[in-house]
Amino acid sequence: MSGVARGDGIELLRRMVRSDSRNPSLVPGASGELALATLLCETLTSWGLEARLQDAAPGRPNVIATLRGSGGGRSLMLNGHLDAVGVEGMTHPPSDTQERDGRIYGRGASDMKGGVAAMCAAAGRLRGNLKGDVVIAGVVDEEWQSIGTSALIAAGVRADAAIVTEPTRLRFMPAHKGFAWLQATTHGRAAHGSRWDIGVDAIRHAGLLLAELDRIDRDELPRRQHSLLGRASLHASSIEGGIGLSTYPDRCVLRIERRTIPGETADDALRELRAACDRVRGGLPELRVDVDLLFAQPPSDVTPDAPIAKALVSVLSAHRLDTTPMGMSAWTDAALLNAAGIPAVCFGPGDMGLAHAAEEYIDVAEVERATDLLAALATAWCN
Repeated sequence: MSGVARGDGIELLRRMVRSDSRNPSLVPGASGELALATLLCETLTSWGLEARLQDAAPGRPNVIATLRGSGGGRSLMLNGHLDAVGVEGMTHPPSDTQERDGRIYGRGASDMKGGVAAMCAAAGRLRGNLKGDVVIAGVVDEEWQSIGTSALIAAGVRADAAIVTEPTRLRFMPAHKGFAWLQATTHGRAAHGSRWDIGVDAIRHAGLLLAELDRIDRDELPRRQHSLLGRASLHASSIEGGIGLSTYPDRCVLRIERRTIPGETADDALRELRAACDRVRGGLPELRVDVDLLFAQPPSDVTPDAPIAKALVSVLSAHRLDTTPMGMSAWTDAALLNAAGIPAVCFGPGDMGLAHAAEEYIDVAEVERATDLLAALATAWCN
C-alpha cells in the first residue's frame, strides 16, 4: 500500500511528482505512467474506493476508481491526466518535490498532478456519505493523442457530469478550442540549379500557399469569434524540403495547426486548406499539392446554464470566489467527454502558464482549497 493518509492531497502530490510519468510518445525511452498509476490505484484502494487499472496501451494504464453512493443521486466524474512532458531545460530538479515559499516544485506539479491529487483527496475525504457515485479517472496520454480518455469512453465508463481538474487557478472554464493538424505536400521537379527551364521549385510553391494561409489568418479567421475563446487561428508548425543548394527541390512538406472554435470541425479546416490550394492554383496552374489531415481533436463548450456549470458556480459563490466563466487556453480531455455525452468543464489548481515551463510549481494552499471545493461540489451534485 502507498501509506498516504486518507485525504492527504499534499503528501499524495509529493509522491506523484517524484514518480516520473513522462509520456513515451513525446520522450523516447520514457517509462510512462505505469508507476504513477499503480501508486494512485493502491492509494485509492486503501482509502476505501473500488479502484482498478485499465490498459489504454501496453504498460500504460488508466486508473478508474469509484466511491459508491447509497443510490438515487447523480454521478460525478473527476478526470485528470497522469502523463507529463519532458524535462529538458528545467531550471530546478524535475522530481525531487522541492518546497519553497508554500510551493511544490517539479515537472507535472501544475500540469496536472496538483489537480489529480486534489480530486483524489476530495473523494477520500467524502467517506461515502453520498447518494450518487464519484468516479475518479486518472488517464494516460493527454499530452499527445488522449488514448487514455478515449479508452475510458470506449469501455463505457460514464457519469452524469465531469470536472477535468486542469490548472485553471480555481477559475471556472467551460470552453476551449479544438485543433486540426494538417499537412500540405507540394511537388516539383528536381533539376540542376542552372536548369530553370526544366526545374520546378516545390519550396517556392509552398511559399505561395503560405502567403494565402497568411491572408486567411489575417483577414478571415478574426471574423470567427467565440464569446469566451476569441478568434479561430492557424499557424505554420514546420516546413521541410530541398535537396541541395544547386538543386531544384522536388518536394516540400508544410505542416499547419488550425485552432478551431466551437461550431468548427476538422473537416471544415481541411476544406479551408484545399480551397486555399485551389486559389493558389488559379494563378499557378502547375501547382501540384497533396493535402492530408494528420490528427484532430474537437473544441469543447458547455453552456453557463448547464446543470454542472450552475452547480460549480454555486459552490464558488458560497466560498466567495470569482464565478465569471473564462475560456481555457489549452486543449483538454473535456472535449472527448462532452462528445461522449458527459458535460465536462475545467476547474482545478495550478497555473497553465507554468505548464511545460523551465520552472514549474504549484501552491500548496491552492491544492488544499481545490480539494475542499471539489468535495463540496461532489456533495452538492451527488446528493
